[in-house]
Amino acid sequence: MKIQNNGIDLHMQVDGPDDAPAVVFSNSLGTTLHLWDPILPYLPEGLRIIRYDMRGHGVSDVPEPPYTMGQLVSDAEAVCDAAGVRDAMFVGLSVGGMIAQGLAVKRPDLIRALVLSNTAAKIGNPALWDDRINAVKTHGLAGIADAVLERWFGSDFRASSALPHWRQMLIDTPQAGYIGVCAAIAGTDFYTPTSGLRIPTLGIAGSEDGSTPPDLVRETVDLIPGSQFTLMRRAGHLPCVEDPQAFAALLNRFLTDTGHV
Repeated sequence: MKIQNNGIDLHMQVDGPDDAPAVVFSNSLGTTLHLWDPILPYLPEGLRIIRYDMRGHGVSDVPEPPYTMGQLVSDAEAVCDAAGVRDAMFVGLSVGGMIAQGLAVKRPDLIRALVLSNTAAKIGNPALWDDRINAVKTHGLAGIADAVLERWFGSDFRASSALPHWRQMLIDTPQAGYIGVCAAIAGTDFYTPTSGLRIPTLGIAGSEDGSTPPDLVRETVDLIPGSQFTLMRRAGHLPCVEDPQAFAALLNRFLTDTGHV
């Protein structure tokens, strides 16, 4: 289904009963809502699962860049409101995890628990993202794909027959959308607002993650009192793809521990 937020069409998908406990998923730069497909068979029945393509990605609109984190958070807010979400568990990976932090601060009524996967309160620095934007403008996404995939996936997965699917998802991302979200990440530092959160939080990191190394993820998760942190071995930046059964098991335990199911 499509919804509108500030003149932008956003594509979202809702599965499960209307009155079921809600889990909202927000994906990473260069992926679509289908990032989460591998874990769905391993989640418990009876959940209401909300996924969406952030602006500039998938089949959502592609406004001209740059984008701001405020816009990305507003889009996630619109998705939750359109789905009638309250007290959801919000699962965000990479930039999706930044969106999760921003939304939890802005709309505490929407989120009762956070899963911050392979993310941080601040990722990289403006110079790094300027270099990435310039590389995409010069070489296209196909030109940077191999370097991105090396940061995304552990060595085992990169040698597997599953890799081309995810490479294609990356290079199919609209260039303007990729650049727009790069700009949003470059301008974001959530250390202070995130340190004010007081909700159940699970952090997940991959031992082979070249984009958000485990120490960076742990540093962010530790800002939130009472949070939990888990390291997935032999996984990179997208552990929900590399080891979906283990990733889902972490979510399922957290769903139970927080009383969400």
